[in-house]
Amino acid sequence: MTSSLLMPRGRVRAGAAGGGPAAGSTAPTQILDWRHPYVASLLQRIGMTVRSGDTADPAHRTAVLRKAHRWIAATVRPVYSVQDERPVSEVLRRGRGSCSQRLAVLESVARASGVATRVRGLLVDGQFWYPRFPRLHRMIPHQVVLAWPEFRLEGLSPTDHPTAPWLTVSELFGGLDELSEGHGGGFTNAGAETLFEALSRTAIDWDGATVCPAAGAAACDLSAHVLADLGHFDSRDELFARHGQTLCGMARLLAEPVLGRRSAGA
Repeated sequence: MTSSLLMPRGRVRAGAAGGGPAAGSTAPTQILDWRHPYVASLLQRIGMTVRSGDTADPAHRTAVLRKAHRWIAATVRPVYSVQDERPVSEVLRRGRGSCSQRLAVLESVARASGVATRVRGLLVDGQFWYPRFPRLHRMIPHQVVLAWPEFRLEGLSPTDHPTAPWLTVSELFGGLDELSEGHGGGFTNAGAETLFEALSRTAIDWDGATVCPAAGAAACDLSAHVLADLGHFDSRDELFARHGQTLCGMARLLAEPVLGRRSAGA
């Protein structure tokens, strides 16, 4: 049994509720504040310059994003923060962030390098997070709003990527079929590994297109956990403005001081 008491009131979250096709953008936003010095420092550490990706081919841009992902995974400590609208600069200042917040850092790197991003809004069943909180099932919201990034890479092969020119973050480290064949199995949503780390080694498939071939392996197909596809948005700011964050303001205020410091898997 999951909780509905902690969810924002007056929100109607239904499928296909996006504002039509989203073109994405490289512009900074309140969350993706890539012009901040903290983001500039990150770019310098991974050997990037602002808007350096304008003339790069898709393979080079993908390599840069992979490098950024690895840096974020190694440097920004994964915690259970519930403030999805926290600016990227503040996440970097704290040196810790939730899966959603670290994905936002990756988006900021992409926009700073000239790669447009957008997000797909997914409404995920709260039971998906049960393994992380075995004693707190009643406190988990029954719906979780997830912003899943996509990167616009001109020249991306439509044969290898049906969603070209958009590359989903699920395919940043390879095709879903390729990733699903890894020996580590799928994503269990338990332990220290979060979705952010897992996407570099296994298929994170929200649409039911893949399976993990190993018998008894954790699932690569996570589509059964998706309650609704909210559509595409030009930024995660727009998604949260329209559908709200997972928890109501008071719940975020009370939970953040504790969860915002608790390491994932602790």
